[in-house]
Amino acid sequence: MKTVSVIGLGRAGGAIALSLPPAKYRLEHLVYRGRPPRFSGPGIVTDALIENDRVSEITSEIVFLTTQDREIGNAARSLQGRLRGYGVIYHTCGAMPSSVLAELRTAERSIGSIHPLVSISDPALGPERLRGAYFCIEGDEKAVEIGEELVDDLGGKGFSIDTKFKTLYHAAAVTACGHLVALFEVSVEMMMKCGLSEEKAIEILLPLVDSTVANLHSQSIEDSLTGTFARADIETLTRHLSTLNENVSDEILEIYLLLGERSLEIAARRGVSRERLDTLRTKMAIAKTKLKW
Repeated sequence: MKTVSVIGLGRAGGAIALSLPPAKYRLEHLVYRGRPPRFSGPGIVTDALIENDRVSEITSEIVFLTTQDREIGNAARSLQGRLRGYGVIYHTCGAMPSSVLAELRTAERSIGSIHPLVSISDPALGPERLRGAYFCIEGDEKAVEIGEELVDDLGGKGFSIDTKFKTLYHAAAVTACGHLVALFEVSVEMMMKCGLSEEKAIEILLPLVDSTVANLHSQSIEDSLTGTFARADIETLTRHLSTLNENVSDEILEIYLLLGERSLEIAARRGVSRERLDTLRTKMAIAKTKLKW
C-alpha cells in the first residue's frame, strides 16, 4: 500500500483524497489551513487531518501540493526540510510547469505535475468527475511513470507533454473552455439585440452549440465547420458585415472577423474555391480597417 499526503484541501485536493482507492493508497496526512474541511469518504480518517503549522515531517511516498496556484511557490518553500525518504511530489496547477517545485527535487524525491482537465466545483464530486477525465502529466521521468499509474487508479486518462509547453497547454484549455463561454456570451448579446431575452437567447443557442460539439465528436474539424465561412458565402458575409456595423460594438465585430479568418483557413483545407475565399478575405480586411483601435 502506498502512502499519500495532500497539502491543501480545497476542491482539487479534496477531490483527489476522496477518489484514491483506499485498497491501494493510505492517506497519511491531509494538511489544511484555517477551518478543518468537512467531507468524508473511504480512506478519510480524522487522524490524517492536520493543520498546516503543525506539520513537522512528511514521509509519504506520494505528496500532492494542491494549494491555490499563487501559493504554490510559498508552499514548496515551506516544505523544504520537511520531506523525508523516497517518493514524488506533484502540484495540480494547470498553468505552471513542474519546475516550480525544483527546490524540492532530491536524489530520492522526483517532482511532477498532474492536472485534471475537468471542472470540479466541490470535492465531493471528485470520484464522479475525475473518472473518465483526461489528466496532463509532466515532470521527471519517475514522476511521469508514477503519475500515469495514479491517473489510471483515479479512473482517468493520462497524457504527457514536455515541461516547457505546460503553460501553452493550459492556454489551449482555457481557449477551449473559458473562451467558449465568453464566445457564447457574445452570441447571446447579439441575439438580445434582436429583441430576445437573455434566457430565450440561451435556450435557442444551446442546441446549436450541442450539435456542433456532437459533430466534433464524430467528424474532423474541417467536416465539422458549417455555415457562411464553410461555404465561402460572399453574399451572406456582406450582409453580416453590414448589420454588425449597424448593431454591435467594434469589439464584437473584431471577434467575428478574427474567428472568420480562422474559419476561412479551415474552409481552405476542405477544398473551398480559392477565388471565393480570397474575395471574403478582402471584404474582411476592409472591415477591419474601419475598427476604432
